[in-house]
Amino acid sequence: MAEQNTQDLKEILQIRRNKLFAMQEQGKDPYVQVSYDVKQKAQEILDNFEELEGKPVSVAGRIMSRRGMGKVSFMDLRDASGRIQLYAKIDVMGEEPYKAMQASLDIGDIVGVEGEVFRTQRGEISVKVNAMTILSKALLPLPEKYHGLTNTDARYRQRYLDLIMNPEVRDVFVKRSRIISAVREYLDGKAFLEVETPVLHTQAGGAAARPFITHHNTLDMDMYLRIALELHLKRLIVGGFERVYEIGRNFRNEGMDRTHNPEFTMLELYQAYTDVNGMMDITEDLIRTVAHKVLGTGKVECDGMEIDLDKPFTRISMVEAVKQYAGVDFAQVETVEQARELAKEHHIEFEQRHRKGDILNLFFEAYCEEKLVQPTFLTGHPVDISPLAKKDPANPEYTQRFELFICGSEYANAFSELNDPIDQRQRFEAQAAQKAAGDDEACDVDEDFLTALEYGLPPTGGMGMGIDRLVMLLTGAQSIRDVLLFPTMKPID
Repeated sequence: MAEQNTQDLKEILQIRRNKLFAMQEQGKDPYVQVSYDVKQKAQEILDNFEELEGKPVSVAGRIMSRRGMGKVSFMDLRDASGRIQLYAKIDVMGEEPYKAMQASLDIGDIVGVEGEVFRTQRGEISVKVNAMTILSKALLPLPEKYHGLTNTDARYRQRYLDLIMNPEVRDVFVKRSRIISAVREYLDGKAFLEVETPVLHTQAGGAAARPFITHHNTLDMDMYLRIALELHLKRLIVGGFERVYEIGRNFRNEGMDRTHNPEFTMLELYQAYTDVNGMMDITEDLIRTVAHKVLGTGKVECDGMEIDLDKPFTRISMVEAVKQYAGVDFAQVETVEQARELAKEHHIEFEQRHRKGDILNLFFEAYCEEKLVQPTFLTGHPVDISPLAKKDPANPEYTQRFELFICGSEYANAFSELNDPIDQRQRFEAQAAQKAAGDDEACDVDEDFLTALEYGLPPTGGMGMGIDRLVMLLTGAQSIRDVLLFPTMKPID
């Protein structure tokens, strides 16, 4: 059977090529056409039928289906707006043009059509074809109509085919574009300035992540694809900009799963003269505003649960969360030895380099993260895992930081930004020691950033949000690959 299918496909491919060769011999090469005067879209005709009935129109798109091979043919044409039926009749088009269309046309071909708008006896709004031009010949057949393109791996690898066969996929990416536009509109309206910072860095920093390394031939030096936008944006606050943001690609050489892709889109914003509480307010308002702008509602569904973005977001500290969900009170833990004993008792694996704060975070990840379903600001992160956040004056072991969790996943991370250059140096040096001890996600000492801090960074709040995850939330997507046009895939070979 497989051999028969292979033979059938070979015949189909040859037939399509023969049709192309015949058109070219007749001086009708479809690839010579450089433009087509499209005057209407499919949805425009459907929406304005009363106004357009009986009037000439000009549309273009892909033939998705074809019925009837005698003197009358029905076809479905799809363009970027939607689908409309074409009605082709031999005594309307003329015998020779009609026969040429029948001989040359295949499902998947891209055509331009001139005709008149009418409604068929069955009541379907259609275009009666006066003339048809094949603008591009599909030499490969589309997937079989009733099975379509359903294999997820094939859909991600051949997104162009996915977009052809599954119109709802296009809707996701239209919505993605509108979400990003709404984020920009919101921040621009708050007097933030959009900027662009380098993608190639001389050293990786701004996040705990393993970088991609490349080499600059002219300078003969290794460089890193950025893992975060943070350190350059804070330099701009030092320079006198008071509100800046960037939406751009980050790259992390890490694992891939439902919510992680090696390259992803981040929003980072920084505002002078505010703190982590100001960042909470702007993060909550931003997400709520974008949801209403794009969806018209603050209610979304995630993993079968309704998420209410209109209610005030919950706030809980990491220590409180671990006490509530794991029954362990880290407020009573004074030493790293005590933390390690608790980890052993609760079967939480840790490394020798991990400090008390690291172990608290391991408890949170094991017991609490998935429990935070409704929007929740997790606060009070340990200094050990927050090298760029200000310490909490009331409890210097912890920082003025939050992470936003929705449906068990992190959506945003924010600080009262550390602006003490001496404290920042000590934390960079602690990170460098961690890196030397085997932590390949720890950062090095960034001397230029420290120099910038020594010129003076005003009190500043900063926030980073994963745009891809926000799009997942607002479209109901189950995987980050469903909201990336071209997700990273392992080559078939």
